[in-house]
Amino acid sequence: MIDDSGPAGEGNELHFTRVFEAPRALVFRCMIEPDHLTHFWGPAGMHSPRERITVDARPGGVFEIVMVRDDGSGEHAVRAVYDTVREPEELAWTEVDTGARVRTEFIALGPERTEIRIHQARVPDAFMAPEAQAGFRTSLDRFATHLARVYGAGGGGTGRDDEAPHGEGGPR
Repeated sequence: MIDDSGPAGEGNELHFTRVFEAPRALVFRCMIEPDHLTHFWGPAGMHSPRERITVDARPGGVFEIVMVRDDGSGEHAVRAVYDTVREPEELAWTEVDTGARVRTEFIALGPERTEIRIHQARVPDAFMAPEAQAGFRTSLDRFATHLARVYGAGGGGTGRDDEAPHGEGGPR
């Protein structure tokens, strides 16, 4: 197994914002149901086998997912404990191995549009690299494709400029 995450960087923060053409309840459910997560979790070039996803979506519950490289050369596990589960408004967890914290807000922009705001704190240094952030954005692209397939919407993300990450002190 390859785990290149390293310890959390105390001041490292990232913010991602993305708009999806799907109802908030569906977007939220996709983030806590393994049958959905298997279709989009992880960057391009990796996949998350359904049998390697565990979700107990409640405060104190476990979130574990293993991403496997498509070429078979390695894998990366994420092990976390949910801090907050408020369906369909908010999910937050802390990663066990790194101490990184992830908080996602789900904002209804209408009956069929949802904005997600992801705040990552104590991000490991390796994930602050532009290449790692680009990989994270491909996961959001895959999420948009999955939602379009499941919901039948015509496209997913809007392509707005705010889909890029912003480091601490950057534009929001």
